[in-house]
Amino acid sequence: MSIRELIEKALEMRGFSYVPYSNFAVGAALLTKSGKVYTGCNIENAAYGATICAERTAIFKAVSEGETELDAIVIVGAPKGEMPSQECPPCGTCRQVMSEFAKKDFRVILAVDPETYHIYSMEEMLPHSFSL
Repeated sequence: MSIRELIEKALEMRGFSYVPYSNFAVGAALLTKSGKVYTGCNIENAAYGATICAERTAIFKAVSEGETELDAIVIVGAPKGEMPSQECPPCGTCRQVMSEFAKKDFRVILAVDPETYHIYSMEEMLPHSFSL
């Protein structure tokens, strides 16, 4: 799957976000080494600690189905009902979860639209991470 197709899938996933508290919709599309794509959106909860980010939704879906060899993830976010106008970097918890499964060649793609994106390494996202 191309980066453009992954970005389009992540943008589509924003529509499924449940964000009554922050009104900030995030979508993610995760590509595994096997070529499968797992998607996610953020889902909030009044008990805010029970909220889950789009990135972790996609990663946990993949891992729960036996996929632990990850290739790349696209992340897009903006206020609900608006198109992204800037990159939406992952939170610290998501960065730590990514580092749990990411290898050196894992790519984190922060996108605004299919033509406007940057590709980052895990080292750039979480330098000096704690990992096994």
